[in-house]
Amino acid sequence: MNIRLFLLELVSTFFYVGFLPAMPGTFASICGVLLFLAVGHNRVVYLSLTLLLTALGFFCSGRAEKEVFRRKDAKYIVIDEVSGMLTSLAFLPFYDFRIIFAAFVLFRIFDTVKVFPAGRMQGLKGSLGIMSDDLIAAFYTNIILQVVLRSASFKAW
Repeated sequence: MNIRLFLLELVSTFFYVGFLPAMPGTFASICGVLLFLAVGHNRVVYLSLTLLLTALGFFCSGRAEKEVFRRKDAKYIVIDEVSGMLTSLAFLPFYDFRIIFAAFVLFRIFDTVKVFPAGRMQGLKGSLGIMSDDLIAAFYTNIILQVVLRSASFKAW
């Protein structure tokens, strides 16, 4: 395997997490949570990392689908889950594990169920189809948690 294909595989599988035999997307989402816990206290680093991984996902996932795995939305490609999980946690409190856990659960549900328009977006070709459904799930997750955080009942809890 040449270096280009090696790097496509490395990035798209998020350092081979995508090759785990069971639930690679869930484990990739856990990697996103761990990255948030590692750098979330520094918003600039966190947002930069999120944007970088999202950009790498768009750059690599479609190419990996075509050149490395040779199948549509190969289950090994999990950079979309890492990017989606990080996006789910954007602008949420770093210190509140209830929110982090809720973000993880909601993101996995939305990513699995493919709430409109995610299901349609997933059908698109290449990187756009791979990345967009996870980013939509991330936006739904983040919006719900932003509303919950601002509600009076959460503040009282």
